[in-house]
Amino acid sequence: MCCSHSIEKDKEEKKTLEAFDLSSVKGMKFFDPHVHMTSRTTDDYQAMADAGVVALIEPAFWLGQPRTGLDSFRDYYSSLIGWERFRSSQFGIKHYCTIGLNSREANNEPLAEQVMELLPLFVYKDGVVGIGEIGFDDQTAAEEKYYRLQLELAKEAGLPVQIHTPHRDKKRGTQRSMDIALEHGLDPHMVIVDHNNEETVKEVLDRGFWAAFTIYPFTKMGNERMVDIATQYGPERIMINSAADWGISDPLAVPKTAALMKMRGLSDQDIELITYRNAITAFAQSGQIDEADFTSPKSIDQSGKFEGNTILRGGQQPRIDKSSIIIS
Repeated sequence: MCCSHSIEKDKEEKKTLEAFDLSSVKGMKFFDPHVHMTSRTTDDYQAMADAGVVALIEPAFWLGQPRTGLDSFRDYYSSLIGWERFRSSQFGIKHYCTIGLNSREANNEPLAEQVMELLPLFVYKDGVVGIGEIGFDDQTAAEEKYYRLQLELAKEAGLPVQIHTPHRDKKRGTQRSMDIALEHGLDPHMVIVDHNNEETVKEVLDRGFWAAFTIYPFTKMGNERMVDIATQYGPERIMINSAADWGISDPLAVPKTAALMKMRGLSDQDIELITYRNAITAFAQSGQIDEADFTSPKSIDQSGKFEGNTILRGGQQPRIDKSSIIIS
């Protein structure tokens, strides 16, 4: 009887902990340094703004199916520095991006050669804070070739590098990514190694790189594991992101993880480093980030237009009254 009562009590406490409640981190600011907003809705932007996300970085990535021509890349890169940046601004979130040739499409060498010619036209644009996300997927010779070429481009442009580490054979791929970056003479402080896990974090930190973690349901990293890692390794050179995209993912992963860290006893100072400050420090080495751009209150005019288009459709009124359950 006693044991049964204890089990029921434990279940109730767990249920309470898992409730969606961000009130404990209300007033905190968050920076999501890896989120693919081109795959998300305006509702996601609104939810992120409401949760305290004030700025984000959108890395160039694979769209779920291979692109077949150079113009597809050109239009995509243009959207990252154009329409998507405008859409984000309509919710008061500062939008930055990293530009690169992703590892999957590096395997189409004839097209990859053309994309490499295109990249210099975009990496020097305002708001481009790094070369990314680049690195390995299947760890092929072609992936290595274009990873190396883009490391040289990053050196030439003076930009940080955002490395995608592979899902398969991750430890070897992560080590190889760092070895090659060092071989090309990059300062580890200019390199953000992403999608880390328990198997890779120690070596990444020991070698002086930034260690980024993706809080992504069922695959890369759950936030309870992330809290354990933060507790073990501390906040120095560690950052988290959502990498929310067209898959089953969560654009609120950063504020949710901050709330869980708070519940598990991490200090506000450590939480701020992991969910905000470290990402700014790493990517501000691009010279493209001014914190004042997203810390000062800005008026939002959702009737604004980008090349004649607004985020409002068919007579919609700007903003939704979040205090009501009525959707008119």
